[in-house]
Amino acid sequence: MALSKADLRGVLSGISGILVTPYDDNGDLAPSKLQPIIDRALAAGVHFPVVNGNTGEFYALTTQEAITMARSVAEMLDGRAPMLAGIGRGVRDACELAKASADAGATALMVHQPPDPFVAPRGVVEYLKRIADASGGLPMMLYLRNDTIGTKAIEDLCAIDGVAGVKWATPNPMKLAEAINACDPDIVWVGGLAETWAPAFYAVGARGFTSGLINVWPERSIAIHGALEAGDYAKARQLIGEMKAFEDVRAEEMNGTNVTGVKAALKLLGDDCGATRPPSAWPLTDAQHEKLSAFMRHNNLLK
Repeated sequence: MALSKADLRGVLSGISGILVTPYDDNGDLAPSKLQPIIDRALAAGVHFPVVNGNTGEFYALTTQEAITMARSVAEMLDGRAPMLAGIGRGVRDACELAKASADAGATALMVHQPPDPFVAPRGVVEYLKRIADASGGLPMMLYLRNDTIGTKAIEDLCAIDGVAGVKWATPNPMKLAEAINACDPDIVWVGGLAETWAPAFYAVGARGFTSGLINVWPERSIAIHGALEAGDYAKARQLIGEMKAFEDVRAEEMNGTNVTGVKAALKLLGDDCGATRPPSAWPLTDAQHEKLSAFMRHNNLLK
C-alpha cells in the first residue's frame, strides 16, 4: 500500500502495533493464528500493524521465517491497513528481507539497530543505504535502542534519503528532544517504549507510539493515543496506570517476559499463539500468571 509523504507522516504518528509471531505445538510458524488478532486490532483502529518487531520475536526467527511472516501478514491485512515490516541482522540477510517485504506489499520498513558488537555509526549509514536500495526505496523508520551513538550520529542517520521516522526506544526524553531539534523537522519521532513512556515522549515532541498491548487490548491503546493527541495527559496517565500490572509482568526477568506476558494473555483470551522461543522466558511463573490473570479479570477481558 503506497502512501503519500503526508499520509505516511499521519500513519507513523499513530500506533505502530507490534504483532506476535504465532507457533504451533511443535514450535513451527503458524501465521494463520494471527488473523483474529489482526482483525481485532484493525477494528479498534490500530493505524500501522508491524510484522517482525521485537514483540514478534524477530531475533528468534530465521530470515526465511521472517520473510514468511511478512508475506503472511500482508495477505491477512489484504490492503485494509499499511504494513510496517521489521528488517535487521547481517546486511545480506537484511537486504534479502527488505526486498521480500517490499515485494509482499510493505508500506515502510522498520530497521532494527544492528546488535553487532563492532558497529560504527558511519557503517550504519552504509547499512541503511543498502537496505533502502534493496527495497526499491521504501521509506524507513529507524529503531533506536541505544542513544550513546550521540546526537551527531543520529543526525547523520536521519539525513539518509528515505528515512521518514525514528522509533525512539531509550528512556531519555531530553536526549530525544535534542535529537528532534538537530534533525529534519519532517522526521516523525515515535515513542518506542510503548504506552508507559508515551506521555514523556509526547511532551518533548514525539508523536505516536509502538504497542504490544494491541495484540490483547487494542481499544486501550487507542484510548491512550486519543488522550495524548488531545493533550489530555491526566487522562492518558490514568489509562496507562490501569494497565500497570500487565506491563509489570512483561518487565520482569530483565524484560525476558516481555513477549511471554503478551502470549500468555492471548492464551487466556483463547487466541493461543504458542510458546515463546528461548532465550525468552517460558512459561510465566505461577506468581506472574496469577498477576496477569487478575489483570485480565479486573478489566473484563476474559470471555
